[in-house]
Amino acid sequence: MRLQTADGLELEAEWSAAAEPRATAVLCHPHPQYGGTMRSIVISALFEALPGRGISCLRFNFRGVERSAGESSAGRDEPLDVLAALDAAAERSGARGPTVLIGWSFGADMALTIDDERIAGWVAIAPPLRFRTATDYEAVGADPRPKLLILAAHDEFRAPSEIEDETSRWNTTRSEVVAGASHFFIGRTERVVTLAGAFVDDLAARV
Repeated sequence: MRLQTADGLELEAEWSAAAEPRATAVLCHPHPQYGGTMRSIVISALFEALPGRGISCLRFNFRGVERSAGESSAGRDEPLDVLAALDAAAERSGARGPTVLIGWSFGADMALTIDDERIAGWVAIAPPLRFRTATDYEAVGADPRPKLLILAAHDEFRAPSEIEDETSRWNTTRSEVVAGASHFFIGRTERVVTLAGAFVDDLAARV
């Protein structure tokens, strides 16, 4: 797939349709300047597993990554990329079931800036909450729609307790700490898939 951003860039993306779709997930990858792409380990695990649970997935490369046009802006303009992915997912899914934004690391920070009426909930996997200012997350934090934070017990960038403290005033937000996990979730991706899938399953069951 090719996505078109509001500022005129064409982005590379892939769509995996569930055989009997109940929901849609838009997947946002880690920081481009540290090797993050839509094929990074956690994003790939979700993209491969969730369609089998009835959750169609769209993953994309942020601007400047692989065959996506433009240049990385270190988080300034990347929310436009997430919105372009939401547009494409809505078109492909035909609005069948809820749409959830799922991001890992930098991608989680970008997802948590998007307060769009089409989103049923957010899954933020190891969000550093550092790639935008604190005020950029306020709208989603105050929103009553559900949010799941999947945190790594041994995160090298920010301890789970720091993220839990920073989000303690957010509405409808719960956290799950993955035991034994580093920021990269090597050997723990199955647990991430289970938690994210259950979150989306719960939203789909409410529709």
